[in-house]
Amino acid sequence: MRKKDICSCTYKELQMEMQEIGEKPFRAKQIYEWLHVKLAGEFDEMTNLSKALRQKLEEQYEIRKVSMIDRQISKMDPTEKFLFELYDGNMVESVLMKYNYGNSVCISSQVGCRMGCRFCASTIGGKLRDLTPSEMLGQIYQIQKICGERISNIVVMGTGEPLDNYDNFLKFVHMISDEHGLHISQRNITASTCGIVPNMKRLAEEGLQITLALSLHGSSQQKRQELMPIAKKYELSEVLEACDYYFEKTGRRITFEYSLVQGVNDTQEDLKGLVDIMKNRNCHMNLIPVNPIKERNFRKPSRKNALEFKNKLEHNGINVTIRRERGSDIDGACGQLRRRHIESQEEN
Repeated sequence: MRKKDICSCTYKELQMEMQEIGEKPFRAKQIYEWLHVKLAGEFDEMTNLSKALRQKLEEQYEIRKVSMIDRQISKMDPTEKFLFELYDGNMVESVLMKYNYGNSVCISSQVGCRMGCRFCASTIGGKLRDLTPSEMLGQIYQIQKICGERISNIVVMGTGEPLDNYDNFLKFVHMISDEHGLHISQRNITASTCGIVPNMKRLAEEGLQITLALSLHGSSQQKRQELMPIAKKYELSEVLEACDYYFEKTGRRITFEYSLVQGVNDTQEDLKGLVDIMKNRNCHMNLIPVNPIKERNFRKPSRKNALEFKNKLEHNGINVTIRRERGSDIDGACGQLRRRHIESQEEN
């Protein structure tokens, strides 16, 4: 039987754990700070704890390792991609993007993904398992330790669907924004969903201040179904209603993510459909020229065509940006670096 995953304990849970093992409550504050502020990787690093307490912690708990096994640094812009190995040998990807306003990290929420979006490398091979709160936190902690700079923004848009790992994701949000830990503002956290309607509504009720980004990718129910299997379960009208509910409950503007695929969802008909969807909503559209992956035959539109598409949306009063391409000289798209390592292992 595995020891308890201490880094997945909230501050309150850690207080209760200390009580159960006969320690005073203030020990929880010390240990939580070591784990979530000083980012200790071993109990022996916790030098203000007695040797006896460190031994007790070692016997009953573990700090599950999130270990870097690959790092790619872009020569084109301040972007780095990391591949981390988890305690059971599974791998996840994360990306560090440095901006003038601070350092942003894109993390994964699952090992693999079962959503099956046709343009995404993350879904090839399906979902293996959910990540624990400590494994989501661990990606951020390791990157902060490696780069030696504070992380100020988090996007949960890497491999996996966070709302398909709802309880662990929710706990992660509370822990990363906890005043006893890194205390990253919830307003600086964005989570992407492909549209799991019941959990979008649940999230709206949680009293959080995170930004919700909907992977829209299609201008109609039919287009979404062609690109995203989840659309067969939840109609576009239901998904948009859940977006409106999230905005109503939180006051947080929804971001619509739209991967532009040449000849697939960049037509005049698509423009009209998107204008109809967005014109009466307080929202923002992020256009993402698709990152080609070798397992699919989707093509990225030219820069000129993407700009034309953006300009036409703007002329219709839509708030829209083209996501700046980052890390195009490294395995930039979700799942590419992990996929390459898996293939390399299979060949060997």
